[in-house]
Amino acid sequence: MITQADVARAEEAFSQLRTAIARVIVGQSRVVEVALWGLLSGGHVLLEGVPGLGKTLLVRTLAHALGLSFSRIQFTPDLMPADIVGTNVFAEGEGFRFLPGPVFAHIVLADEVNRATPKTQSALLEAMQERQVTVAGTTHPLEEPFMVLATQNPIEMEGTYPLPEAQLDRFLFKAEVSYPSQEELVDIIRRNTEGGGITLPEPVMSREEVLAARAVVAAYPVPGPLLEYAARLVLATHPRPGALEAVKRYVRYGASPRGGLALIWGAKAQAFLAGRHHVEVDDIRAAALPALVHRLVLSFRAEAEGVTPHRIIEQVLREVRAP
Repeated sequence: MITQADVARAEEAFSQLRTAIARVIVGQSRVVEVALWGLLSGGHVLLEGVPGLGKTLLVRTLAHALGLSFSRIQFTPDLMPADIVGTNVFAEGEGFRFLPGPVFAHIVLADEVNRATPKTQSALLEAMQERQVTVAGTTHPLEEPFMVLATQNPIEMEGTYPLPEAQLDRFLFKAEVSYPSQEELVDIIRRNTEGGGITLPEPVMSREEVLAARAVVAAYPVPGPLLEYAARLVLATHPRPGALEAVKRYVRYGASPRGGLALIWGAKAQAFLAGRHHVEVDDIRAAALPALVHRLVLSFRAEAEGVTPHRIIEQVLREVRAP
């Protein structure tokens, strides 16, 4: 049973967390928000942006402020699955024992995830979906909270392997990291060149507080009409009879049922971070792009005409009736 005191403690803890992150990260408020949605909902987040925009710094800052274990996996073409999940090693006098890989951490940064081969990328699938890894027939559970934040570079095409739809679908949200404004760039330069440079924050939350906040968000009620609205949005991305003309023209495959889950989890987290104890229509609309943009598979015609998933989702939001 979640009490008002539980909600108040969770809100206070996340207020301190956001303040700690803001001391290090300049701007990127939307990206930080989506990362916190993932943390609150127990989901994984895909960060897309050109190099040098602070994606790695954001993940490290989040891990430090939470006091959680952190590991970074640099994805390269020669990375092997065992380099991620771990392997059995022989120790004299002990026999074979399991040596955990870097995926055994609370927050895992999968850096440039699309530079590894599909075989290596798939090594993350079981960990992301089942919260466990299996090596030599033995299953090893991952400790909660477990969260993968993966980065990919949208312009680095040479030597990359596009993420398969099955793996993209494992990411609850996708956030696009934009270039800073002039004022933000001046602030970034100042922070990195004056004094001792950037210092990562001290922990302001514990593992137990993160899990307690997740329980609070999970308990947020969502009225039936809003659940139906989320379902209509997801179904509207499918090129079926009666679909929007743009969807039938440009979309090969619409969002999966996980898209509906992402809409509701994002809406709950958005309401919590806004200090409200109920979910509104605008919360679902705010979650639409991060929840659905990476789940649409467009046609060759869409690519030829420069149509993006953003455009399709924005049209769906305009056309689908809200309660």
